[in-house]
Amino acid sequence: MRGKEGHGHDTPEGRLRALDKPAYRLFDQGGVETHYATMLDHLAQSAVVLFGELHIDPIVHWLQFEVIKDLFSRARERLIIGAEMFEADDQIILDEYMAGTIGHDNLTAEAKVWDNYKTDYQPIVEFAHIHGIPLIGTNIPRRYARIVARSGLGALEGLSDQARQWIAPLPIPLDLKSPNYRDLLDLGASHGMDAENFLAAQAIKDATMAHFILKNHSPEKLFIHLNGEYHSRRYGGIYWYLKRAQPDLAIVTITPVEAGTLDFIDDYRDVADYTLVIPQSMTKTG
Repeated sequence: MRGKEGHGHDTPEGRLRALDKPAYRLFDQGGVETHYATMLDHLAQSAVVLFGELHIDPIVHWLQFEVIKDLFSRARERLIIGAEMFEADDQIILDEYMAGTIGHDNLTAEAKVWDNYKTDYQPIVEFAHIHGIPLIGTNIPRRYARIVARSGLGALEGLSDQARQWIAPLPIPLDLKSPNYRDLLDLGASHGMDAENFLAAQAIKDATMAHFILKNHSPEKLFIHLNGEYHSRRYGGIYWYLKRAQPDLAIVTITPVEAGTLDFIDDYRDVADYTLVIPQSMTKTG
């Protein structure tokens, strides 16, 4: 069903929906309401899934977990999980935990896990552990992103070869026409930062995540990647770098938005292949 551009509550169906208080609604790229099973069929046929998230929204995290479980039931050994929430230099710790070499307490003590790890990411990590699913940390170590935010991309050239193995190969392309990046210049300036360096720090994160997705992907695999929605919204960020490297790569994007109503509006058009609309009043995990 096509959204009513913000007026869905003016119909009997819309009023009933408001009273039902659904946790989310799901729309395709053009605004046609769709079903979880339909989306899952599409995801299962892709090469890479970029599942954007609002970092402390419980509905997003629950659906990420459900999607991973359901994709595993179809793809089995073909499935790979990647996550922005783990930095690339933590990969040895992830691998040791997945292999049973170290315990979970070592993982959380030595990897740079996020504050909401226990509620939002541990269930996925444990599912991967139990089923032997590769789990890849894709993000640039934050210390290097901070160098870029402070001094620009050129500062990374001074890193050792050992350090540079945890970032995308330099130099990275940087296109201000890439979706979302133009907005970052204004955002950086409004926060009193060097706007170009702020943008470059975002770009090196996106380029690095794309790099480690491709490094760990092969044609027969299905790679699902969890990242903040801004990193793949409107087919920019990670998506842009993936497509630049492999134009024929089959990528599906999911982007959540929080809103006062769960109707589709024009602002959501072409945001992603699937837009997940969640009530603004949804409780948070952190």
